[in-house]
Amino acid sequence: MSNVGRLVRSATLSGYVELVESLGRDPAALLRGAGLSARLLKDPETLIPSSALRELLEATVIATGMEDFALQMAARRTFSNLGPISLVLKEAPSPRQGLDTLCRYLKLLSTSLVTHVEDVGQTVIIREDLLPTPGHATRQAMELAVGMMFRILRELIGPQWRPLQVCFTHRAPASVTAHQAFFGRKPMFNQPFNGLVCATADLQKPRTPDHSGATQLARDYLEAALRNRSGGTRESCRELIMALLPGGRCTAQQVARHLRVDRRTLHRYLSAAGQTFSELLDEVRSELVMRHLAESDQPIGEIASLLGFSNQSSFSHWFRAEFGCSVTQWRRQGQAQAPTGATGPRRRPAPAISRP
Repeated sequence: MSNVGRLVRSATLSGYVELVESLGRDPAALLRGAGLSARLLKDPETLIPSSALRELLEATVIATGMEDFALQMAARRTFSNLGPISLVLKEAPSPRQGLDTLCRYLKLLSTSLVTHVEDVGQTVIIREDLLPTPGHATRQAMELAVGMMFRILRELIGPQWRPLQVCFTHRAPASVTAHQAFFGRKPMFNQPFNGLVCATADLQKPRTPDHSGATQLARDYLEAALRNRSGGTRESCRELIMALLPGGRCTAQQVARHLRVDRRTLHRYLSAAGQTFSELLDEVRSELVMRHLAESDQPIGEIASLLGFSNQSSFSHWFRAEFGCSVTQWRRQGQAQAPTGATGPRRRPAPAISRP
């Protein structure tokens, strides 16, 4: 599977060079190691591969020994780093409307970031995830994404705002002091999702909109860019599968309904791309399970639930069929390897005959 199309604005790395230099390291060498160059960062609208961003962040943590590097990056973020989107956010009459606007144009910032906003009683859950890239750790990129969302919400709500909870699926760092200082509360790790839990009332607070003359021009530009940046049915399916899996509602029927097409049309679209829904579902599950097992300490039963399995037995049977070993064996082998980004046993080749 190719991930070439998953891109992110180089503005995501704004301040990277200065931060790395302040830590006594050579940013140019680290950038070259990830297949990037400093000149790519001069234009914030330049698109770079999201896989290179993930590789760069993880390599920088190893080079500097700073586990909270991504949060150090996020601390430097302001509305201006969002480009034209910042103009539209400033006119939002409430933080919630600003959040909804951000979600609408998120694909213009990163094609690999998936954000889902859910109202639960008096709270709002903002779930964030990254489309998997096999062989690349996501910890730092995920903390950067959640950290940036936190910074944006602070600008929308107020400088003293704090979320009710901060959650990450990966395991905790050696020290959470820096994370607690950044978010204003201690994050929770090995959780079922990445993101923030906010009070509904905080997001409903009225704001004083900034109706500048450039706002409509910015919105027109963003709408046009959104139409031109369509990722296709297959990528839309992948995003929906990731969003629906934890709730156990990930069926072809459900995905088709969210895409506003019937099931036969969905199968026809995927068939044209040389893939069935079952194959795509297994592909996403395989990539996600490698991430969960490599980066978190969650119990096997919890991981089974996150992947949409009704019970641990079904998950174990699927895992052995996909990877040729048990989950316990995979974890044991992964822990025995040096932490160089290895992801354990390779997935078995797909069968020649597609499953129904």
